[in-house]
Amino acid sequence: MKVLMFGWEFPPFSSGGLGTACYGLTKGLSNNNVEVTFVVPYAKGAKADYVKLVSAGGLSKVKIKGIQSPIEGYMTSEEYEYTKETLSLGSTESAPKIYGKNLFQEVERYAKKAELIAEHEDYDVIHAHDWMTYKAGMRAKMISKKPLVIHVHATEYDRTGGLGINQAVYDVEKEGMHAADAIVAVSKFTKDKIVEHYGVTPDKIHVVHNAVEQRDVNELKRKGDKIVLFLGRITLQKGPDYFLYAAKRALEADPHIKFVIAGKGDMSPFIIEKAAELGISDKILFAGFLRGPDIDKAYRMADLYVMPSVSEPFGITPLESMSNGTPVLISKQSGVSEVISNCLKVDFWDIDDIANKIVSVLRYDILQESLTENGHFEVKKFNWDDSARKCVNIYNKVRGVD
Repeated sequence: MKVLMFGWEFPPFSSGGLGTACYGLTKGLSNNNVEVTFVVPYAKGAKADYVKLVSAGGLSKVKIKGIQSPIEGYMTSEEYEYTKETLSLGSTESAPKIYGKNLFQEVERYAKKAELIAEHEDYDVIHAHDWMTYKAGMRAKMISKKPLVIHVHATEYDRTGGLGINQAVYDVEKEGMHAADAIVAVSKFTKDKIVEHYGVTPDKIHVVHNAVEQRDVNELKRKGDKIVLFLGRITLQKGPDYFLYAAKRALEADPHIKFVIAGKGDMSPFIIEKAAELGISDKILFAGFLRGPDIDKAYRMADLYVMPSVSEPFGITPLESMSNGTPVLISKQSGVSEVISNCLKVDFWDIDDIANKIVSVLRYDILQESLTENGHFEVKKFNWDDSARKCVNIYNKVRGVD
């Protein structure tokens, strides 16, 4: 089977969970004898419009086509403007020509180039990840008459926390969902939102949970300061402000805790200023955006990973943390909370509960050891080959193949 896949992130052209999920799923599909052509935007200084992935790491059946663009998966209009402004500060005179005037011009430009690719590729199914690729997926379907599967990693209600949604983004999402032959949702949490807010019938939506690349944890954690980690985009959806407020409360109980915030996003200036305003700047390390091995090092350095997301469709980072032998504290408002039990769970808005649980994990060794050992064992059940097999079944269903 051959799949034409559209997505905004794929290593090395990725900046977060969407890229991680796309990599894991395509690797799983390759292991299930599915050939994938992955069309991805990039703005990393590469010269060619065609990038072929080296046949390594289980991706022998995957090839990558690149379309130049600055945008990233999950990006809101506000994040786009922040990214464009940040990039422009250090750009050459020719660099601004890469970027359209706004996010929707970038989406349209990607769709037009993707349309050309769709005309010349050989494929059985189209698979589009998240709203920025839905137009591309719909045009490929129109040209080829092949079935379209869209993969919902996040909705506009997740990205904005349900506050002030972008109507234009919502309209693209809804159009894509209704045009698709099948929808993949990363959790029941996400499926329910699609049904509630987009008017899609439940039987059209298939839940395929994300997974994680397993890690071998051999090294011991260093002794010394107790470290609590936030790793993710610094945006409203991820709840970095709640992490900060909880840190303030936790430090009142134990002033020796250190907090690390790793990531980037449009809320970065606010979070830095708020840390100073709360008087805890000396207890917060802003590590910036991490890639590759540095991510695993951050997990292993920490004594606890906290994901206080306001609305998290799934949340791969807790699985990554558990795989690295670090216990997790997660928001109940997340898809991953459906599938893991060896963790601590909180409502994202309850900063007192978050703070109390942080202090408890750091104070009581038996609790930390239990969460670490049981979590590391539990996470082994999540693998991308299983997720890929579920997608193959969906492909066969929309193709009318048993």
